[in-house]
Amino acid sequence: MTLKMDLIWWYWAITDALLIAGVAGVPYGIEAAIVFNVIQVVHFYARTPDVKAFPVQVRLAYLALLLVALYPPLLFLYYLIILGTSAMVFFDYCFLARFMSLMPWNHSERFSWGLIRSTFFSKPVDGSVQKA
Repeated sequence: MTLKMDLIWWYWAITDALLIAGVAGVPYGIEAAIVFNVIQVVHFYARTPDVKAFPVQVRLAYLALLLVALYPPLLFLYYLIILGTSAMVFFDYCFLARFMSLMPWNHSERFSWGLIRSTFFSKPVDGSVQKA
């Protein structure tokens, strides 16, 4: 397996490192990850100035998860977020993008168990999971 280390990969790798550092106790690690994610949102929105653009949606959802996890009873969510981000970095598998592809506004296929199964259990794809 070869890692595709493009700009998107670097965005997620840096975010992952910042989150891991923050959870490990490095001051402002989580806050830095949030700010870095805001930069991603702005960058992808500038590339495709539409909130409905799939890359923008995924980054907004990720930012929302980071912000929700700031609430002390939900801090455990950072471990799940790190797990998902690490899967993206090391295996090119983005659970969040697959989940977002199932939102009604992101697909025209009839919702079924087969759609769910193929969405979550298909091999990682090159590019957007939405187009796969």
